[in-house]
Amino acid sequence: MWMRGGTSKGAYFLAEDLPKDIAERDKLLLDLMGSPDPNQIDGIGGAHPLRSKVAIVEQSKEPCIDIDFVFAQVAVNEALVDTSPNCGNILAGVAPFAIERGLVRALDGETVVRVRTLNTGTVADLVVCTPKGIVTYNGPTRIDGVPGTSAPIKIDFLDVAGSVCGSLLPTGSLTDVIEGVPVTCIDNGMPVVVIAAQSFGRTGNESVDWLNADAELKAKLEAVRLAAGKLMGLGDVAQKVVPKMTLLAPAQQGGAVATRSFIPHACHTSIGVFGAVSVATACVLPGTVAKGIAKVPPGNDILLSIEHPTGEFTVHLDIEYGAQAPVVKRAGLVRTARKLFDGEVFGKE
Repeated sequence: MWMRGGTSKGAYFLAEDLPKDIAERDKLLLDLMGSPDPNQIDGIGGAHPLRSKVAIVEQSKEPCIDIDFVFAQVAVNEALVDTSPNCGNILAGVAPFAIERGLVRALDGETVVRVRTLNTGTVADLVVCTPKGIVTYNGPTRIDGVPGTSAPIKIDFLDVAGSVCGSLLPTGSLTDVIEGVPVTCIDNGMPVVVIAAQSFGRTGNESVDWLNADAELKAKLEAVRLAAGKLMGLGDVAQKVVPKMTLLAPAQQGGAVATRSFIPHACHTSIGVFGAVSVATACVLPGTVAKGIAKVPPGNDILLSIEHPTGEFTVHLDIEYGAQAPVVKRAGLVRTARKLFDGEVFGKE
């Protein structure tokens, strides 16, 4: 099934329909998506990292978990399938897909599906609109980066701190200096290196096309990324999509902060779900590079509007303030999804 999940698109498979051997599975996924090729002309991929994603879904054998899923980022220009990160946008489509495939019985009104991302062990409750026990994709909810409106899918992350790196602050510091640049390395669902745009002599309000053409900036970002990957315990990240890189600047549209996110080499037209959660978390922690840039409202239960090139992304944080650093107890947000087509995709053999 081909679905839009949030601001991404991908192929959703039942695990039982794919090879159990990982090497065979990855070879098949590259074949089906048409990689490596910049146009993915001989496959169903969309010639962009946001449209070259895969969800592999099955019923969970764990008590209190409904669905297990593996997220796979299929590289466009390389023969690479990366299952190390999370993807909150593709996650948004997992619950409706599971109901469509009969893995979860839908209730009348709303259905809560507890999903575990096997990549990282992250668990989230997804609330899907199911009037008369049938998934509906129509509704009043609008998210930036997607035209029109759709039914809301509420996502409540139960525990995402250190999901990939093992700790919220993988280097043990709120701020590090890497390649001469102050950065905050954080993992609250996605390993992200947060940097003030001004550290590179940029405003942080440049267009996506301008940033993608900025070879000097991208070379500097990659140098920082490679060094940060080792400090974050990720090893050599040259062939990995994490950590993601995010430039911060003062908000321009009344939000908390403006962002330009790289995934990891192309500038994102918006910002990823877990990337937004990690950036929002960096904004509320004292002593990060977000200090003096982000505007954070007071209180324990806050909404942070994370601005991006095509709009904003609101993150809901439940924070516990104590003698030590603040603790993010829960993170939530709203996405939408839509079933685009259902059928067979053919391999080359």
